[in-house]
Amino acid sequence: MRILVVEDEQDLNRILAKTLTAEGYSVDACFDGVEALDYLEGAEYDAIVLDVMMPRMDGFSLMAQMRESGNETPVIFLTAKDSVPDRVRGLDAGADDYLVKPFSFDELLARLRVVMRKRGGSATNVFTVADLTVDTASHHVTRGGRTIALSAKEFALLEYMIRNRGVVLSRERIENHLWNYDYSGGSNVVDVYMSYLRRKIDADYSTKLIHTVWGVGWVLREET
Repeated sequence: MRILVVEDEQDLNRILAKTLTAEGYSVDACFDGVEALDYLEGAEYDAIVLDVMMPRMDGFSLMAQMRESGNETPVIFLTAKDSVPDRVRGLDAGADDYLVKPFSFDELLARLRVVMRKRGGSATNVFTVADLTVDTASHHVTRGGRTIALSAKEFALLEYMIRNRGVVLSRERIENHLWNYDYSGGSNVVDVYMSYLRRKIDADYSTKLIHTVWGVGWVLREET
């Protein structure tokens, strides 16, 4: 299951991403509504954890744009505003739930499970590009019917790319997703893991699926 965290407070953003990742979710994190729109244009999510008060575009404005465009992804609002009118405004705006700060992470996790159950299981765990198949629930990867063994970090990278198949992903975006702001190593870490992944996914096949877009990033797609 894939979650988008939109929270402008950096420490809370980082803690949310780490906590949800530890619970087995695939997590993207950003800091305001404008940045969130970029993520939503390039990927589908099972739920969104959305702060209300943010710079550039607040949660209410983001919610309005999402619903107007037909995006019905479940949303849990996070806010310090706990009055009844504030709660009503959030729910009327289209939120599925409303959690007041400070909150219990156990309660957030429980509410996420509820809103995703209500969605009715429309999200899939199996993704395919050409003859490559990735089952994100069982962590099983095959290409051309042959099983491919990956390390945990290699699988996380492949899962992120196949969930964003056809979308060019920058080095910064990949680092933020895979290391959740805690990584402090050299800047070539993505290149290293991309090389590992290419050896296992592409090396023995004439049709390459991982492509470098010079000066921008990498993309997983079948090129005809």
